Amino acid sequence: MVTPLLQPASLSAPEFYSRLARLYDVLARRGPVVGRLREALVDALDPAPGATVVEFGCGTAANRPYVERALGPEGAYVGVDFSPGVLRVARERGAARGDPGRLVCGDATRPPLRAEAVDACCGAFVAGMLADPAAAVRGWADLVGPGGRIALLDLARTARAGWRALNPAFRLFVRGGSPPGTAQSLGRSPAAVQDERVAAAHRALREACADATYRTLAGGFGRVSAGTVE
Repeated sequence: MVTPLLQPASLSAPEFYSRLARLYDVLARRGPVVGRLREALVDALDPAPGATVVEFGCGTAANRPYVERALGPEGAYVGVDFSPGVLRVARERGAARGDPGRLVCGDATRPPLRAEAVDACCGAFVAGMLADPAAAVRGWADLVGPGGRIALLDLARTARAGWRALNPAFRLFVRGGSPPGTAQSLGRSPAAVQDERVAAAHRALREACADATYRTLAGGFGRVSAGTVE
């Protein structure tokens, strides 16, 4: 989870998501097809065994088990999120497994990490929440450097025939997951803004990577891109 579309003055974004942290955790781990989407993200990232992988907007670190399985015992997962509440849940879940993990409270657009310590990075359901997702992705590419891997997993409205009938429900889902007042402040549908930002982020990844791949899942609502930075 990262900076949302807009932060109402009455409730900061970290506070908003902290209040919903446990509900978010349930949805993040048990929501429909979510496991398949997370597997697709890690498969696309394809990190080398023993690598250090940073997840931006990690939320309650629902992706952590998938990443760590790919990395093996010598690898390291680092989660970054701006919300103390979701990180608290992530640490509790890790502690219950005997390893609280490396979880950092920070901004995905200003990574609080040393470039030489990062081999790959990823973000799940993040791009639509960033004011300038393309700039963020370019910053992540600079962080991992040439030869580093980047992967994105996002949701946006589908263009697939037979599934477009579900777009209104998806629009309500996006609006319900945004801080109060977001739609009014934007002056248009948060789902439309999310579509634009997801497209911009995935386009920036393609521009930064020599071998970028892209696929859609879950009726076209899920978008996965990955590549090796040039």
